[in-house]
Amino acid sequence: MADLTSTYVANNYEKFKNSQTDVGRELIISVTKSGSGNVTHAVLKAVLAQLTLAGGDGSGTDTGGPDAFTVSAVGTADGSAFVSGTTTVVYLKAQGTGTPNTSTVSGATLAVVATFAPAL
Repeated sequence: MADLTSTYVANNYEKFKNSQTDVGRELIISVTKSGSGNVTHAVLKAVLAQLTLAGGDGSGTDTGGPDAFTVSAVGTADGSAFVSGTTTVVYLKAQGTGTPNTSTVSGATLAVVATFAPAL
């Protein structure tokens, strides 16, 4: 086999970067009920509607408002099923290029807890 260690192919060999390759940019967003109580189906539905609502121009500058994201997964920290009124924190995997609307909605607090983007 040819030696690739001195080529551009091997430049990133065993280098661990904050990166992913399936889509452009992905965010992990936590949804926590503000005050007392837990996340309900109605709250989660309102959060999903807010995050997927187009308003911005996609540049990340909030021109025209926050940008729409595609929510590609919903889950919990331990992998258990979401139970309306019982689950305390829900995590969303959202895909998009701009700035998501993480303002409080329906009594839920949203926070971006991780960002994954392709390494350049």
